[in-house]
Amino acid sequence: MSDHYDDQNNKPTSESEDTSNEKGLSNLWQRFTHFGIAGSVLRIGTHTITILLVIAFIFALRNFYLDNVEEKKEADFQATVMAIAIPTMDAAAGLSVEEAEMGVIFPPYNGSASIANSAISRLAEPLTIIPSRPRVKITDHEVDLGQSVFSIAELYGLRPETILWGNYATLKDNPRTISVGQVLNILPVNGTLHQYNAGETLTAIANFFNTDVEKIIDFPGNELDPYETDVDNPGIADGTVLIIPDGQREIQDWGPPAITRENPASAAYYGDGSCGLVYEGAIGAGIFIWPSASSWLSGFDYNANIHPAIDIGGNTGDAIFATDSGVVVYSGWSNYGYGNLIVIDHGNGWQSAYAHLSGVSVGCGQSVYQGDVIGGMGSTGNSTGTHLHFELGSSLYGKVNPWDFLISP
Repeated sequence: MSDHYDDQNNKPTSESEDTSNEKGLSNLWQRFTHFGIAGSVLRIGTHTITILLVIAFIFALRNFYLDNVEEKKEADFQATVMAIAIPTMDAAAGLSVEEAEMGVIFPPYNGSASIANSAISRLAEPLTIIPSRPRVKITDHEVDLGQSVFSIAELYGLRPETILWGNYATLKDNPRTISVGQVLNILPVNGTLHQYNAGETLTAIANFFNTDVEKIIDFPGNELDPYETDVDNPGIADGTVLIIPDGQREIQDWGPPAITRENPASAAYYGDGSCGLVYEGAIGAGIFIWPSASSWLSGFDYNANIHPAIDIGGNTGDAIFATDSGVVVYSGWSNYGYGNLIVIDHGNGWQSAYAHLSGVSVGCGQSVYQGDVIGGMGSTGNSTGTHLHFELGSSLYGKVNPWDFLISP
């Protein structure tokens, strides 16, 4: 026989087996070639091997990553437990951190110590933070020195108008009547108050205050049943105070009225500074310069509803200039919180007002020209500090935002 055998095992040698396998593979490849599919078989085989290698690599990588993640989670958990427990153990048992990590060794029980003496004391009161909850009831606020309608509104996160609407009996819509010691109603939401009169419908109340009737009914502070309340016959007791969420109404303007040279006596009620008839005088150009050397705010900016002016900062006695040419139609004291006040009619439908002056330098009927000194900056009347309260008004537009019309200083 041609095969080689191992003397001890009586088996074919490995060399013979390799030769036999190679012949088998060679015969198989010749058949593939004979049928013309050798190239296709080679490509398919190559692709199959590549895919199997990629799958094996992804599987190995996935197992490696998951093992590491689990190990890291376990390590983090153990570290967190030790960070929380060790300081408490240290303080409670009188052990160092190193000793605590090795385990707590409890003292032997002698049978005589009381529970109160041997118990672990509470180390600190836990800090409990109660989240802020929406208010549903009216809060009282006593006015402190230096506070204003604007600062109080900001303190409670409300609009300044809400402070006025909630305190008409006290402030009469005039923010300058606020004074130290007054107790004001602070509404829980922006809106207004309304004292219910027998026979009123909730629909009519909502329409008057430009809001939705559902807001009145649904607001918890009004204690109305949304399912049982009849909007036309709500059954509310006469005199009950209702909170009108998002309600609003027109605010009475206590500022200087529109005084013209044709009818200056219309301001006779306003104070001693009112003037008589004015027959002639300077006419303005409709171009407005800054009424002071400074042009920074000190106090409040323009607010169409309750502060239709800007408060310009400066020092007591600083010169105040006529913003445009015109005739003085009010010069003197105001009874409505503006202190020393000057109003100029510019003869072209425009008026300008200068309030809280330390003094006035011009009189009734006097013609002034743009840039003339008419008074000094001060803090007279209801004022919390030296500034110029400056207003611009038009017969066409009403009181306007001065920022929109003053030329750059």
